[in-house]
Amino acid sequence: MIKLEELPAYNLAVEASDEVWRIVILWDWFPKKTIGSQFTEATDSIAANIAEGFGRFHKKDKIKFFFNARASAFESAHWTKRAKAKGLVPDLQFESIMKKLRQLPKEINYLIKLTNDNLKT
Repeated sequence: MIKLEELPAYNLAVEASDEVWRIVILWDWFPKKTIGSQFTEATDSIAANIAEGFGRFHKKDKIKFFFNARASAFESAHWTKRAKAKGLVPDLQFESIMKKLRQLPKEINYLIKLTNDNLKT
């Protein structure tokens, strides 16, 4: 039986979330309150939804949470771009986060396919 921590999608999501946290925690109050809270919540919810889907029993429940995780990856990309446009994320960190966020939908789609192909209910 596979463990949650063995899923590439989960690990990639955790890495992205931790990287965003290390950036946002250094911001001043106003950007942290406005963009930062939404940015961190969006990236945190990717791994959280993968974890919740992983823990569900029924196929439709699992897939619903995986779809939510994928949507959060797109939301996170939005907040990454907005933070970059406002000068809050340096170029190297922007590229690092965006690389992970571009890979995540593919990894999550793979989880959805595996779930569809291997579970009956």
